[in-house]
This record gives sequence, C-alpha cells and structure tokens, in this order.
Amino acid sequence: MIKLCPDPVRIENGVPVPAGEAQGREKTMAYGILRAHDLGKRQDAVSVRFDSLISHDITYVGILQTAAASGMERFPLPYVMTNCHNSLCAVGGTINADDHAFGLSAAKKYGGIFVPPNLAVIHQYAREELAGCGKMVLGSDSHTRYGALGTMGVGEGGPELVKQLLSDTWDAPAPQVVLVWLTGEPKRGVGPHDAAIALCGAVYKNNFVKNKVLEFAGPGVAKLPMDYRIGIDVMTTETACLSSVWQTDEKVAEYYAIHGRPAAYRPMRPAEGAVYDAMIELDLGALESMAALPFHPSEAVTIRELNENAGDILRGVEKRVQEQYGGKVSLDLTGKLEGGRLRVQQGVIAGCSGGMYDNLAEAAAILSARGVGEGFNLTAYPPSVPVELELTRNGVSEALLTAGVTLKPCFCGPCFGAGDVPANDSLSVRHTTRNFPNREGSKPGDGQLSAVILMDARSIAATAANGGLLTAATDLDYAAPAQGKRAYDTAPYARRVWQGWGKAEPETALKFGPNIVPWPAIPALAENLLLSLTAVIHDPVTTTDELIPSGETSSYRSNPIKLASFALSRREPAYVGRCQAVQEIEARRQKGEYAPELQKAMEAFGLDADTVAKTGVASAIFAEKPGDGSAREQAASCQRVLGGGANICREYATKRYRSNCVNWGMLPFTVAPETPFDYESGDMLYLPGIRQAVESGAEKVCAKLLHGGAVTEIELLLPGFAPEEREIVAAGCLMNWYAARKDRA
Repeated sequence: MIKLCPDPVRIENGVPVPAGEAQGREKTMAYGILRAHDLGKRQDAVSVRFDSLISHDITYVGILQTAAASGMERFPLPYVMTNCHNSLCAVGGTINADDHAFGLSAAKKYGGIFVPPNLAVIHQYAREELAGCGKMVLGSDSHTRYGALGTMGVGEGGPELVKQLLSDTWDAPAPQVVLVWLTGEPKRGVGPHDAAIALCGAVYKNNFVKNKVLEFAGPGVAKLPMDYRIGIDVMTTETACLSSVWQTDEKVAEYYAIHGRPAAYRPMRPAEGAVYDAMIELDLGALESMAALPFHPSEAVTIRELNENAGDILRGVEKRVQEQYGGKVSLDLTGKLEGGRLRVQQGVIAGCSGGMYDNLAEAAAILSARGVGEGFNLTAYPPSVPVELELTRNGVSEALLTAGVTLKPCFCGPCFGAGDVPANDSLSVRHTTRNFPNREGSKPGDGQLSAVILMDARSIAATAANGGLLTAATDLDYAAPAQGKRAYDTAPYARRVWQGWGKAEPETALKFGPNIVPWPAIPALAENLLLSLTAVIHDPVTTTDELIPSGETSSYRSNPIKLASFALSRREPAYVGRCQAVQEIEARRQKGEYAPELQKAMEAFGLDADTVAKTGVASAIFAEKPGDGSAREQAASCQRVLGGGANICREYATKRYRSNCVNWGMLPFTVAPETPFDYESGDMLYLPGIRQAVESGAEKVCAKLLHGGAVTEIELLLPGFAPEEREIVAAGCLMNWYAARKDRA
C-alpha cells in the first residue's frame, strides 16, 4: 500500500529512478514556486513574500492588534478574514460577535476581505477564491494546504502573518522535498480520508517528512477527482510536513474554470531531472477503509483489522489513557464491544476535510436505501454556502435529511471542540482533521473524557446505516454517485463578502468590544535569567491543544490575560498558579524585595544583590516534543503572558510552534537526546550571561540546575537560532522588536 524510499530519486523519462545524490532539487515544482517568491536568493534558505494571507476568528484580532501596534497602516497584500471558528460558540456573551464587528471594521480601515459568519470555512474559501497555480498563501491555521490546486499553502502562528503585513518575509531553512508517487485507482468505498490516515500512519512517528515539502505526482493523480485530492492534501498537515503541492491537469483547469477564474490555472508537473530527497510510493488501489484511533491521526489501522482484533487494539488505547492521565480519568472502549464488534454513538462529517461535496454525495448514496440506524446520531457540515447550494440543488441535502442526517451551517467547531461534543465516555467517528485528546470538547480535569476515531465519510455513513456498529464502506454494496459536472454560484459571496482589498478607508474607526484587550507589556531579555520549571511533561508528544485548550476557551482569544488562565488546564491544572507565583517573585525582585524562593536560589547559586538586579525571573516548561497540531500562536503567547521565558524539549514537533515561541520572546531550548531530564516542577535553572550568549550567536548555553537541594550543570542547546530570531528574543517579543526598529528609524 505505502512504501517509504529514504534515498534520493530523480525524474527520468517521466518516472522516478534512484538518483545517487540530492542534486537537482531546484527543478522540483516546490522550488519553482518557492524561488519565485524568495527575496533572499540563498541556496540554503528561503525568505518568502506571499501572494495573500488568510485567518479566522480565533486568530485575526491578535494579528491585527500586533500589526497595528508595530506600525501597519494598510494591508500590503490581500488579507482574508473568515468567521468560521467561533460563529456558533455561544460561550462568553457578546464577545464572539464583538470580534466579528472588529474584523469588519479592520477590513474597511486597512483594505481587507471579510467573510461573514457561517458563509464559508477558512480553507474552502481559500480554495474557491484565493488559490492559483504557482501561488503561495500564508494562513494562521495549521491546515493551510492548497497543494491540490497547485498552490503552496503554509500554516503559521499569527506573528508570521504580522511580518507579512509589515512587508517582511517568512524565513526558513531551504526545505527538503519528498516525492509522493501515486499509482493505481481507489476501490469503491475507499475515500480521501482513508488515503490520508494511511499516509499519516506511515510517516508521522518516524519523522519521515517533518518540515519537508510533499510533492504529489504519478499516474494515480489523474484517477482522483478534485475533492479527493483536496481531502488528502489538507491532511498532509498531520504528517508534520511544511507544505505540499500536486501536479496539475485538466481537472484542475476545470476546477478553476467552474469557479470563474480560468486564468488561475497553469500546467505543473515534475521537470525532467528534478531530484527529490526521498520518495513515498502510494498504491491507491491497495488502500482499505481506515480508522485513526484515539488520540492522533497517525494511529492508523484498517477497519478490517479493528473489527478482527477489537479487544486487543482497544485495550491498548485504554492503557494509553491510563498512562497519560495517571488514572485520574478512564475511557471504557472495550465495554462498547457487542459480539466482538465495536459500537459507536456519534458520527460527524465536517469542515475543510470532511464536508466536501463528493464526500456528502457518497454518504447520501450509502444512506438513501438504509437510513441512519436507531440510537446513532450523524451530523454533517458543508464547507461553504456555494457548496451547500449545490448539494441542495442536486438533491443531496434532501437525501441526507430524509436518511436522518442533521445538516448544520458552515462551521469548523467539531474539529476543535465547539460543536457536537460527545457525552462522557462515548465514542465518535469523524471525518474531520484531528482526534487529539480533548479536542472534541471533553475536560479530563472535571472527570469528563470522550474520544474520536477518524474515518472517511463513506465508512461513517456505512457505520450509521448499521446503527453505530463499526462498518467499512467497502463491505457495503451501493452505487456510487456519478461524477457529473460541478457548479459554483458566487451570489452568496457577491452579496455578503466585504471586498476591501486595495480600497482602504483609513478614517474608519476600529470597533472594539469589551473583551478585546491589548497585549500586556513584555520585558526584554535580561542580562541573566532565572527559570522556574512550572510544568514538566514526559508524554511522547504535547499538542498545542494541551498547551492552550480549544473549544470554549477560544472565545477569549482576544483577551490575552483571560485566555492565559486556561493554559495547560487540561493537562497540568496547577500550571497557571505556579506561573503566577513566579510572576510575583519577579514583581517583588523589581522592587528590590527578595521572595523566599528567590533567596533560596541566591544561596544555592551564589548570587549577590548586584547580580540579582540584572537577573530576570521567568517560568519555563519542559516537554519531550511540544507543539504538534494547531498553528495558534496562543499556545506560546499564553505562556509569555504568564511570565514564560523559555521552552525546553528534545525536539519541537513543528516549525510553526517553535516560531511562535521565538516570536513571543521565549528561548527555544533543546537538550541532547541522551541528556536525562528527570526534574520536577519547582526546580530552578540559572543562566548567567544569557543575553550576551543570545546576541553573540552561541548555540550552547551552560546552565546551573537546582534540583532536590543540589546544584548541577546542564547544557541547553540553541540549534538553528537565526540572527533575526535572536534579535526578537533579546527584544522580548516581535512587537518590541518592531517598536525598536520604528524608534531607530
């Protein structure tokens, strides 16, 4: 089904062959696009100016406030603000609608594009209205992936969009490129999520494509309709890759023509002699119906295997829950077995991956003759009103409603815990992007835990038809809907979307709601630093959803201090209190007062009063591999608002999370793999001369560690810490860095 080839390959006579060495990367489609947008022109790095930006209503307020505070007067490139994440989440009174009013006023003032609530989810609007062959789009959402349309999308935290709004560049080491060579044709019942889950299972845990660009090509591409390609492509985020791009053909040309933008198409395919750093061979014809077990899209098994060995597989999941939560909360999955078959309670087909027209049409075909079985709840969310119109006009919506499916508005909520939250100890099957712990909305700290298995819409419909008994779509006999000519009606956008690009109205006043609060003052890096460990996490991976939970907490994303009160609340409930205690120590230090904890550190590390006067006190977390998942900058900014000064880890799960740490002024430390880190919350690290080390480009920092009453030395690493990143951390954060530049000008 999937074969990983770690050695370089070269395109010769239109097919990949062993290359011997990785020379010729510049001939790939990926580098053709990157270099066309690269202002730096260094072989070992890229400095990119994007064609357009896109954000949603969890992120755009903070981005706009940061950019405005840093000197932005109008948008220098098209910037789309969609309202698809908090448009149905009612927590917090008027604050969601207040943010939407702020966004519209900003679009008018600065010349932006504003998509009202429930009109489109962020990525579908980008596909329909922003994408173009050879273009690049930067989004403040991790699933910014439009490669199937010949567009390189990159998902980053808000500060990277701020840089673009201030006409700066997105900077990264020159990425490796991995060829994904598609052959064969999928069987009936096998959908895009099956291919995506299989791909994630093959490459995520071994870091095979981490921070690399995936380039899809091969004879199998032509066998896939556009929604299928898009469905695979959006899930490449879960492989930890940097971006993606696909070869284009007449189906892509037809897509752009249908969407009224035929000029956005141009043919793209791997050039003769193009060399790739590695290759993934994916035989579409060998794919089976798949399931991604809790709690990651890479926990891939075939539904056939799950049905054959359900007890053993589910006991493994239950064991992981016990280990992760220390027995404080449990999940009974084996109790949901009936005659060896797993029964689930809920199904959701939604958003930028699941809600596509073809997925819903195929689900309707499966359910039309059967209906949703008793005791099972199935909901579906189309990705945009134009798609919803097409579903209605072609009878798909009617078929779904008649079968017992609940249709809901265009909304991203089920992907992050703000819609269709399951009951405690229940199990949901979803064609959405993620199934991380608590992402569906549960709260382990309150004894509430449910779980999600990711599956394709086809198998979800098959499961619904069987009343919740887990069923692969390939096991059902049904007639797949014919692939007819698609339609696209722009009337909803023409009547509702504010098209302000190039038409800024500087006199427009920003409309602030009472929950929209400016960023607090962030201190510059001190000469020395005393770090208190406020969370030590040894989970294999720590997601951004654990660092700052999604769901109802996102209603406070425009209030940095309020939002910070939720940091790590579902993983380390004591974290916020510990950080606030450290902030109090620092506040007293600035007044010349020594809290007992500071006096203890002074004695242990031999610090005199003059040294302490030049030593900042901050909190820090250690995690083995933090930052998987969402691009939301709040995963880092909340730590910073709480007085965070550093992250320490073995490796960062994604570039975007490390970038968020840097842009919010936190030192992005790593430790060597062999370095033990058996330390505890409350332990302290003293980093003498840290500012000078950062400014001088040091890649190793010798710190003193106070643990169990004894002081030892530990080496902290700063690999790949670029000069501009060092300046930002020394300044305290990106806002401070821009303010200093403005003052110097």
